[in-house]
Amino acid sequence: MTPHLTIAIDTGGTFTDCVYRIGPRVEVLKLPSTPDDPSRAILEAVRKIAALIPEASVEVRHGTTVATNALLERKGARVAFITTAGFEDTLAIARQARPDLYDWNHHRPAPVTNQCFGIAERIGPDGSVLLAPTDVALDQLRRDIRKSKSESIAVSLLFSFANPAHEQAIAAALSSLRLPISLSHQILPEFREYERGSTVALNAYLAPLLQQYIQALQRGLAKRGARLSIMQSSGGILSAASAAREPVRTILSGPAGGVIGALSVARAARMPRILTFDMGGTSTDVAVLDTSREPPTTTEGQVAGLPVGVPMLDIHTAGAGGGSLAWMDHAGALQVGPQSAGADPGPACYGCGDRATVTDANLVLGRLHPDHFLGGAMHLDEARARRALKAVPTKSFATLEHLAEGILRVANARMESALRRVSVERGHDPRTFTLLAFGGAGPLHACALAQSLGIRRVLIPNAPGALSALGILDADLRREFSRTVMLAPGSPQIASHFCSLEDEARAAFSTEKAKPIFVRFADLRYHGQGFELRVDWSANAVARFHKLHAQSYGYADPARPVEIVTLRVQAIARTHNPGAPSIAQLHRAMGGKPTKTDSGHALISSTRIFEAGRWRIATLYDRSRLHPGKRIAGPAVITELSATTYLPTGWTATVDPLSNLILRPNSGARQ
Repeated sequence: MTPHLTIAIDTGGTFTDCVYRIGPRVEVLKLPSTPDDPSRAILEAVRKIAALIPEASVEVRHGTTVATNALLERKGARVAFITTAGFEDTLAIARQARPDLYDWNHHRPAPVTNQCFGIAERIGPDGSVLLAPTDVALDQLRRDIRKSKSESIAVSLLFSFANPAHEQAIAAALSSLRLPISLSHQILPEFREYERGSTVALNAYLAPLLQQYIQALQRGLAKRGARLSIMQSSGGILSAASAAREPVRTILSGPAGGVIGALSVARAARMPRILTFDMGGTSTDVAVLDTSREPPTTTEGQVAGLPVGVPMLDIHTAGAGGGSLAWMDHAGALQVGPQSAGADPGPACYGCGDRATVTDANLVLGRLHPDHFLGGAMHLDEARARRALKAVPTKSFATLEHLAEGILRVANARMESALRRVSVERGHDPRTFTLLAFGGAGPLHACALAQSLGIRRVLIPNAPGALSALGILDADLRREFSRTVMLAPGSPQIASHFCSLEDEARAAFSTEKAKPIFVRFADLRYHGQGFELRVDWSANAVARFHKLHAQSYGYADPARPVEIVTLRVQAIARTHNPGAPSIAQLHRAMGGKPTKTDSGHALISSTRIFEAGRWRIATLYDRSRLHPGKRIAGPAVITELSATTYLPTGWTATVDPLSNLILRPNSGARQ
């Protein structure tokens, strides 16, 4: 029997993390990212891992940032946007809501295209044809788009979700142009023409680039007979062909893997409510999870200030990471991020950069050890980090160490704000949650953030820097199908709409050779409202809506009529989930030999840390040698391949039976 090798790869701004499964074994590989061409690091990782079992069949699961970066850097395709005549300015007008009411300097992001074409046609809200496009109009449209030298086409007609006939006619008329065509009734068959138009325009904007990237990656993987699939923003795996056709579904590909991995860890540890804190080299992603449920998704996401209406895990991102640059603003105040040193040149202590970053500040304060970074595989240049901090133009700090503490306080404030955004601002008390910290830099900052939020338990999983890749490895095949219906809760049409969506899901999953299970949802609102809340569909869905409305907005009105706006079906095909990797397995992945997990040998030495304005003596531990039940009193620095954990004074760490680190403040410690 041919052995099967599954490789999950998460491409970050600084490192490319790989988790791979050979039978029951799970192991880790970490490589520097190649920002100029992310596929180079991926193919190198696959080459190294596949060489372990040359005869194995290989499946590669990839969390990609290509779509995100292309959108943030505005490096997508030249898009022709086609809509109903008279509505050509939909993308430019957008919504009139102001994100900051009193900010006179706020400028709304420009749409991804200003090439907008109108065609005389009209579908009514009930799906009836009021005006059909003529052959003459279609011929003229084809000529206009050919002259525009567009590279991709987006079509979003009014009420096409109720009747897609006109969008299909336009796609047929333009097929001779041989350009990627994105149709709104396929991408997002829901009402609200601006959000639908923006989403399909983004898909068209990204399609040529993602198609080129995925095809190049597939060619490289084909040499090893590997099959490719892509992580999507909703937390499921998507075939490479589907991802190339609908790249807008991959915008939060990497962070979604972290949420899925965190959910698996929290369920295994029997922790019911968690705040996820994923701090990487460029940014920090946070989410709130109830482990008794599937991770929450949203259709009201925004990326680079533009609405993305396809389902995405409900993740909030802050522009602070290990590579975030420290700088002074015009008023002389210290700022951190959102600019990042990335992988090239990287933080100063990596040996190439010369500007101070959060990582450099952690090294100067002793929270990173120069000889025990990446399990000792990489030496950090402390002298270079100090020179970078000295170059920050400020005289507001007495010593270099005080400046480093200031950098961390500013970065922590950004991340605390993100955590409050997903908890306090949504009616959740963070004190009732466990903070689950991961990513390459998350465990360094977890205790400080927990203390600010009043959280009394922090969980650091095994191999925290590779948890996003492990989440990609654990992810199921998952797609969501939706339809705007505008019905009363008791309408007899609801069942037929759900059955139709499930048939659509079965057809889509037939190409994946998978049999899905279905979960039904509905977007409900009070009659006359302009916003909806998603609830699980069941006989008591309306009662649950009233309760959720009270939790979200502080009031409910059970006497007020409720309407169903959109019905949704989530189709899930379960994959085999690997067990949590053991200490010995992870230690082998670090390049060392298997060792007996003897905590007596886990203590490496003592080390100096700067904390609360003065130097202290701390202990330095090798996490791979800690056994379950071991307790460590702060201050301490706990090193491993994928991350370093900082345990401040007044905190205690315990290794649980699953080899997670559980950090708690001592009784009486200030919160």
